[in-house]
Order: sequence, then C-alpha cells, then structure tokens
Amino acid sequence: MSTTTTSTVAPATAPTTAIPTPTLLRLATAGSVDDGKSTLIGRLLHDTKSVLADQLAAVEDASRRRGWTGELADLALLTDGLRAEREQGITIDVAYRYFATADRSYVLADTPGHVQYTRNTVTGASTADVVVVLVDARNGVVEQTRRHLAVAALLRVPHVVVALNKIDLVEDPQQVHEQVASQLADVAGALPLDVPPVVPLSALRGDNVVHASESTPWYTGPTLLALLESLPAARDLRHDAFRMPVQLVIRPQHGAQDAAHVDYRGYAGLITAGAVEVGDRMVVAGSGRATTVAGIDLDRSSVQRAEAGLSVTVRLSEELDVSRGDLLAAGDVPTPRRTFSAVLCWLSEGPLRPGARVLVKHGTSTVQARVTSVRDRLDISTLEHVPAEQGELNDLVRVDLELAQALPLESYSDSREGGAFIVIDPQEATTLAAGMVDAPGRH
Repeated sequence: MSTTTTSTVAPATAPTTAIPTPTLLRLATAGSVDDGKSTLIGRLLHDTKSVLADQLAAVEDASRRRGWTGELADLALLTDGLRAEREQGITIDVAYRYFATADRSYVLADTPGHVQYTRNTVTGASTADVVVVLVDARNGVVEQTRRHLAVAALLRVPHVVVALNKIDLVEDPQQVHEQVASQLADVAGALPLDVPPVVPLSALRGDNVVHASESTPWYTGPTLLALLESLPAARDLRHDAFRMPVQLVIRPQHGAQDAAHVDYRGYAGLITAGAVEVGDRMVVAGSGRATTVAGIDLDRSSVQRAEAGLSVTVRLSEELDVSRGDLLAAGDVPTPRRTFSAVLCWLSEGPLRPGARVLVKHGTSTVQARVTSVRDRLDISTLEHVPAEQGELNDLVRVDLELAQALPLESYSDSREGGAFIVIDPQEATTLAAGMVDAPGRH
C-alpha cells in the first residue's frame, strides 16, 4: 500500500518556469590535529570581509580572555563554535560556514583532524566540490594526510588542493614546499587522483590565503582563494539523466469537495539529478512501468520545468503503484539489484564481520541486507589492499552485500548520488558505514 499524506492545495492553472537553485562551490577542509584548519577558515572569512562586526568583536573579546597576544583575534574561534571544541582544543564535529566573493559563493565545512573522527571527514567531503587538505610544513606528509587523500579519491571529489600551512615556522620554506610536492605526487600516483596543487601559506599571518605574501618571493603561483576562484565549477547535475527518489505520496484530504482536490495524486521528492518538464516520459525504476509527467507542483504553484536541487511534487498521467522509496527516472534507468559489491568507510566502534545483518539506506529506501563477505581493506601506510577478515573503525573495506529487496543502484563512479548509501544498525538505528556502490578495487 502506498504511503500517503493529505493535501488541500490545488495545482495552479498557469504553469510557470521554476527558478533553479543557485550553484555554490562546496568546500571541505581536512588534515591532522593542529594543522590549522579552523584558523585557515577563520582567515578566509576575515579577509573576504565575511564576518559581521559584532561577531569579530566577540571573538576579539574571547581571545583577550584567553591571553591571545597576536595582532588579530584568534580566528580559529570563528569556526570552533562548540563548547566541547573549545574545552578540548580540537574540532570534533563538522562546522559549516558560508562566505562569498565577487565571483563565487561558498559553503565551507571544517572537519576534525583526529583519526578517530575520520567519519566526520567522510561526511564533509561526501558532498564537496573541493577538498583542501592541510599539511603542517614542520611535519610534511603524514599518515593522516594519506588517509584524507584516499578518502577524497574514494568519494570522487572533483578537486583536491593542498594548503602547506605554517610555512613561516620552517627554516627553508622553498625546500619544504618542493619536498611536500614530491611526496604528494607519489601518494597521488597510488590513487586515482590528480597531483594536487600545493599552496604555501600561513593561516595565522594571512600569507597567500587571500592576499599574496612578500615572504615567499620564490612562489609564483596563486593564493589559496585565487586558486579556488579559478577552479571550474563542479559537474552541473541539471544536465544528467533525471532522478527523483519518492519521499511521499500526496493524496487529497478526506471529504474534499472540488474536483481538483478529489483527483489529486502527486509524488513528492528531491530531484537529485537532471531536469523534468511537463510531458516528459519517465519510468518507475522498480517496476519498469513507463508514464508521462502530467504536472509539476512547487511551493503551492504549478511549474513547467524543474531541475536538480529542487523539491517538487510530480503528477503522472497514469495511476501506477508508486510509493515511498521508488525512483522516478529517465534516460539510462538503473536495473534493480539484490547483490552488489561496494567499498565501505566503516564508522562504528564494533567490527564489521561477514554475515552481519544490517540495513541499507539508498535514496529514500531502507531495506534489510546481509554482508556476505569482507574482501580486503586499504592499508593507509602503503595505499595497497591487504586481505582482511573483518573491518575496524575508520577502515576502507571492500565487501559484498545481499539485499532483501532489490534497489535501483548505480555505480558510484557514474553517479555520486545514485551510487552512495549508508549502512545502519537494525537494532540501535545508528550509522555504521558510508558506502560506495561498485567502487573499483583500487581506490
């Protein structure tokens, strides 16, 4: 039986064109503890004049109370908003901030650096267009650097940039820059990852973050912000094949009097890819039944067209058996599968073992599943796959899964939206893993 809700809103009679959602560059930071991620973000916010006067005054006051003696306030406090973060001295959650320049708008995620919070890094990077990996110039490339680059490669983040921070604290910054660039080239060669550009900077002093520094005359490349401004925009999902997981079915309220309410049946959800117009042909992926779009409703109005990023209600010309969890799709429609291979970023304290009973949430569907095998895990030190009988916290493991109900899965290499899923503990309802369908053997 279809999941239903009620509605008393009749579709408008004069369709209009939906205004597409604005395109943002989604930016995430990653790095080891004390590499200066929060300070870098604070510097970006400050130097792009994205901090309100009262916010800056509050941070300046907090800095003085802590004994801060720098020229400016402790800019890390602009992002370390949680009390626990301030008490422990580390960032323990994903903090989102927003800023804009004359040329681009940004959504920025500050992710934690400690190895035990790799799951938070996965969260921040999973939707990012760019990941900025910080490297402390005094330490060079460390294991956590390789881990974050592997996660970025696994998640198919379109762009990766390395910020070589604290360049003012080393004796020969040019030599350190060259050494780190060489190390990163070796790491990238072991991953499906382009060699990332390396920007030498000092987040504390502001060197090469927004403004070019006179302290690095040997560096002729762009500042970090200039590099971000120059990166091509991420793939425009509006040009992909249409996909909309059905969130709920909207039916008329009992006792509705007018014909528009009595006959209304719509399927609501977020368009995750592509665009849809009235009159388009589409398929209910689970059943394979084809139909035509009779109408599109958005915010109490009817529209002629809607694009990725919009939550809409689609009306179909035929009465089909469509319910929550079904996928409305066009183009190369994915065939539902009950068995598949995947790479999991294991996020639980408890181990992952073959035979484990879990829930798989894909789109708006949640189905029972079983882990039939654990193949291997990625050794972060060597970036090679090694045999594994189980997965541990923060492991990147290849597994095989069997579903109780077939799902229209797509390969993650083809679609970050259609190929991503999460694994849930069926008893405690906690998230156990982030998964990528059919991820290749070499991350």
